[in-house]
Amino acid sequence: MKFHILTLFPEMIMQGLNTSIIGRAVEKNILSINAVDIRDYTLDKHGKVDDYPYGGGAGMLMQAQPVYDAWKAVTGVSSMSSMVTADHEKGLGAPEQVSRKIRTIYVTPQGSTFDQKMAAELAKEEELVFLCGHYEGIDERVLEEVVTDYISIGDYVLTGGELPAMVMIDAISRLVPGVLNNSVSAETESFHNDLLEYPQYSRPEEWHGKKVPKVLMSGNHSKITEWRLEQSKERTAKRRPDLYKKYQHKMQVVKRLAKNKRSNIHIMENLSRGKGEVLFAEGDNVLVYDKECKMAMLTVKDREMGERLLELVPEEVQLFIASQAFMNDAICSRFDFEVFHECYQSCSTQRELHTVKYKDIRTLDLDSVPYLAEHYEHETEGYLRERVSAGVMFGAYADERIVGFVGIHNDGSTGLLYVEEAYRREGIGLSLVAYCMNRQKEWGYIPYGHTFVENQKSLALQEKMGLYVAKDTIWWLQKRPQKQE
Repeated sequence: MKFHILTLFPEMIMQGLNTSIIGRAVEKNILSINAVDIRDYTLDKHGKVDDYPYGGGAGMLMQAQPVYDAWKAVTGVSSMSSMVTADHEKGLGAPEQVSRKIRTIYVTPQGSTFDQKMAAELAKEEELVFLCGHYEGIDERVLEEVVTDYISIGDYVLTGGELPAMVMIDAISRLVPGVLNNSVSAETESFHNDLLEYPQYSRPEEWHGKKVPKVLMSGNHSKITEWRLEQSKERTAKRRPDLYKKYQHKMQVVKRLAKNKRSNIHIMENLSRGKGEVLFAEGDNVLVYDKECKMAMLTVKDREMGERLLELVPEEVQLFIASQAFMNDAICSRFDFEVFHECYQSCSTQRELHTVKYKDIRTLDLDSVPYLAEHYEHETEGYLRERVSAGVMFGAYADERIVGFVGIHNDGSTGLLYVEEAYRREGIGLSLVAYCMNRQKEWGYIPYGHTFVENQKSLALQEKMGLYVAKDTIWWLQKRPQKQE
């Protein structure tokens, strides 16, 4: 991922970011930090980049010209200008559509407040530009020309945008695949599921008369997970009651959905794992939106209510899971979607771990991505890389090479199962699924999966494992492919 920082103090940026985890990621070419000195682009022979504001007022204002030229230099807009103009003349879009292809963030107290979900969204970009203001700000005209996102790190004023930019770059970078050694930590730490992180302990077992809680040394992963959740809830209720209120509301919706757990498990787990936000919940009518996946999940009592709830779904939605078939036509009509699969849902509600007979199963690393992409054609290499980086892809090994794998989709469902032909009918697939589900149980999740109604082999495997299959099916809908001109 590439970061371009437009600033008057590039040395401040480089000294602040070229260290520790971020610095190592730069050395490995996972990240690129490009601090651009705006002064290099001024046309003033004295290197001046500021002037007095029209209308009077205290302080100086950064001028539009050097900011714009610095921005053009990192985005390559000047090299595309003729193409953009030609396309515009053909009616293919406004000129600014191409110039805004790279998201440009202006760091300002007037912007939307930066949070972990925003960090996760920005981490999906291949390239970002940060514009750091100074003095009394920047000429409004250039902001209108280049900025796509106005973002703040809090309701206070600093002397410049460099520190907020570094804060955001740090938060975004650690979510980029390959930056963190222990990728799972990015999904389980502070602010996950609107809960603060639980207390942690290291050696020695006793320090200043204070002992490490016994449960952490028990080796019982389920008990440890339960203890950590309770500690997170207690800490959040005490320190961040605003977050805890959001968490409680989601858990109340989960409890309501649990009356029909097998049919609602996808919505329940999406909320329990801290992914989705409740857009509506009243009686049997629940609408949840997962911003990361751009996916909506809906269960309703009747079509009339369902059509009303569709008004609440963000326009950027790309996927839909409908629990009732009578909503399919309405969803397809409103969002230009199409139904692409009817699925059974299955889940493992037993607390005991499943038996894993095949022993050489490991968590996969980024070196495995080419193999995954070669053998699993249903997902892109980028998606598979993201799943590996999340620490949720597991491989079966024979003779020190991968011969099969399984994983957890970004919606939370178990899937991505593949075993090489020569190693099938040996129970490896069963062991992979069991291993994957056991890991989820250790993390405090309820494992579940979606199976195409025609995939009888997979259903038979699930029944063999003792999973519960819902009698009601669900429908996956997606954006209709755009017709080629």
